Amino acid sequence: MEQQPTAAPAPDGATGAIEAVFRIESARIIAGVARIVRDVGIAEELAQDALVAALEQWPRDGVPDNPGAWLMTAARHRAIDLVRRRERYARKLAEVGRDLEAAPPHLDDPADPDDIDDGLLRLVFTACHPVLPAESRIALTLRLLGGLTTAEIARAFLVPEPTVAQRIVRAKRTLATKGVAFEVPYGPEREARLGSVLDVIYLVFNEGYAATAGDDLLRPALCEDALRLARVLAELMPEEPEVHGLASLLEFQASRTAARTGPSGEPVLLGEQNRARWNRMLIARGVTALGRADAAATGLPGPYALQAAIAACHAHAHTYEETDWARIATLYGLLAARSPSPVVELNRAVAVSMAEGLGPALEIVDRLAAEPALRDYHLLPSVRGDLLSRLGRTAEARAEFERAARLARNARERELLRARAEEHRATGSSGGGC
Repeated sequence: MEQQPTAAPAPDGATGAIEAVFRIESARIIAGVARIVRDVGIAEELAQDALVAALEQWPRDGVPDNPGAWLMTAARHRAIDLVRRRERYARKLAEVGRDLEAAPPHLDDPADPDDIDDGLLRLVFTACHPVLPAESRIALTLRLLGGLTTAEIARAFLVPEPTVAQRIVRAKRTLATKGVAFEVPYGPEREARLGSVLDVIYLVFNEGYAATAGDDLLRPALCEDALRLARVLAELMPEEPEVHGLASLLEFQASRTAARTGPSGEPVLLGEQNRARWNRMLIARGVTALGRADAAATGLPGPYALQAAIAACHAHAHTYEETDWARIATLYGLLAARSPSPVVELNRAVAVSMAEGLGPALEIVDRLAAEPALRDYHLLPSVRGDLLSRLGRTAEARAEFERAARLARNARERELLRARAEEHRATGSSGGGC
């Protein structure tokens, strides 16, 4: 099971603040320490030790001016002490450099697109090593990079929590016993891991964009880390169309962030968002990245490029109603053929409802009701409720929104769905996701 830090009780509010800082900085700390100890499992333990030290010291001495640097320094000192205790200390010290102790941690340095020595990128490629099963690669990276708990990862995977915990423990043990290098690989080995790396970056972004659990809809730090990694990877691998496709998709998605929540943090549906608040600079970056994906492609576009093209349709529309829904429905059809998924079909149903009518869309959604993967997926009854409401079947719509609210793990989404259930005692609805 995942390690939980223990420490003496801190004053009210202090523990939460310390753990919030740790959650933001943990991936960088683990990446920095892993370069020293060459073991991501031990690196995570040392990062947790630094957190325990903060829980003990900060409430007594005060929060340092740069809490992230404090945690990094504490973890690095523990790593150096550990290396010194090993029999092969001299060789290890030579590998990491004799100026290790004197070098200050650079937590806030901007990513250099020409420098593949990016700690977080190393962490992702290491966790996505082919010695691990695909499910373990994603679970481990979400744990290390995103700081997600096993419960949150289990929710994202729609699998039991003990299963995820076992995957993470076994993955860390395998990387250690196989002596997997903490590095960004080159050539064919890099290409072999690329698919897993892209999937992980996308999942990390999604967890930040629409948190599976908790009190907040957004976790901006996860979005920022995922977006930065996608940009670095795009410069690292300029000939890979799917790398640019993912970067484009994340730029477009990130452009909506400011409009996705209201003054109190409540979700704002896509159809109700103030598009003037969409970030035009990020949209422009998304357009550029999509152009690079198209230029690098030698055949049919990949799944990320197709999703980016869908996001571009939304970005170019002045209003929800003016969106090119027919093109979006077509693109979702191509995506379903390229990468079949019940979630893709559910999204296609929304586009079909706008482009072809509510009847054909409801038929798609009703077929998906038998999909085991969507049995506890709150967006299935949410979409169905919206379609039923627009058809005037308000009693059925209300029941669907109530069911969606029961399934939702995120507090903000749950509140929204309950509100929609109440307002659908009578006719009327508002469309779209957020």
